[in-house]
Amino acid sequence: MACLKKRGKTYYAQYNLGGQQKRVSLHTSSLQIAKEKIRQIESAIARGTDIPLPTRTPVSQVVKAYVQYLNAVKTPRNVQRDIHYLRSTFGPICTELELKNAKISQKGIKRPSKEYVAPIEVNFFEQITTADIAGFISAKVRSKDLSPKTANRYREILTRLYNWAMEQHGIRTPDNRNPAAKVERYKEKAPNIRFLSMEQVKEQLEVLSDTPQLQTMVAVYIYAGIRREEALWLTLDDIDLKAGPNGMIRIRPKTIDDEYWEPKTKVNRVVPISKALRGYLDQYKRAESESAWFFLTPKGSRWDGNNFSKALSKVNKAKDILWTCLDYRHTFGSQLAMKGESLYKISTLMGNSPEICRKHYAAILPELLADTVEFT
Repeated sequence: MACLKKRGKTYYAQYNLGGQQKRVSLHTSSLQIAKEKIRQIESAIARGTDIPLPTRTPVSQVVKAYVQYLNAVKTPRNVQRDIHYLRSTFGPICTELELKNAKISQKGIKRPSKEYVAPIEVNFFEQITTADIAGFISAKVRSKDLSPKTANRYREILTRLYNWAMEQHGIRTPDNRNPAAKVERYKEKAPNIRFLSMEQVKEQLEVLSDTPQLQTMVAVYIYAGIRREEALWLTLDDIDLKAGPNGMIRIRPKTIDDEYWEPKTKVNRVVPISKALRGYLDQYKRAESESAWFFLTPKGSRWDGNNFSKALSKVNKAKDILWTCLDYRHTFGSQLAMKGESLYKISTLMGNSPEICRKHYAAILPELLADTVEFT
């Protein structure tokens, strides 16, 4: 049996568990609420289940364990993105959230804050409420003019943190609820997908005719629809020119020079090489090197993503062209969608879910659907 004790205005539960007497705070001054919690405790003891009282775990301890979990299941790049949001939310409360290079981090700030927004500061993880999270995100939106998508990203990451903590780390929150999941989502605008017309594809590739390697790399982005990093991590073995009618590009994990890489979605896939792309690959003359990389920097190493984008942007800007690798990828999906290919096939080729492809490409050029509504 459990009984109530009162100290000051707060009620406590006293009960025996495993031959030991325990006294825990019920965090309430209401007798009615305290009696209901006592009933729940007695019921849990009778059933042999966990006591349904919130745990009290330091925020730093939970976040530290969560980042360690992320390092085991996500790519380093994606882990760093999540760490950025967690650091902004809680501050550098553990070594995992500390800045490795403050100068580089400062240079990477795209939108300076109008005013300082303090992180959520509480002693225990279970103390954070929906109001705390909603207020923090709202302050961030006002301070940095965050887009609804970025605001929802904060909500998404904190929701995943609480789900993991409650399901896998033994955390019990008040009423066993995820406070982040109760935060209202910001309304996002429909995505504005930029892609190249066939005339623009021709123009883009002609602009790069004096830089054959960049031309071939952009042709791969446009005609294969792969992500920027996927192309930069291609090796000689990944370009199989003997498979299928024109060859295949294999997107798969690899470890080179003790550095591991895997696709964003952790799913291997094969992209057939089109006739148009095969022409560019056939004329591409790779520099002599013992390196395994298909596309080499002038120094014979793998391209860094940011350095590649800068090199491409420099050539394009000289001709007043502002297309990016993401635009090339969207061109692949958009052109296939306009051709009438199914969203399932497009998603398979691009390594996306069908829902993502529907969101991006289903609304492209609605006039193509004009004949679809006719019964005869």
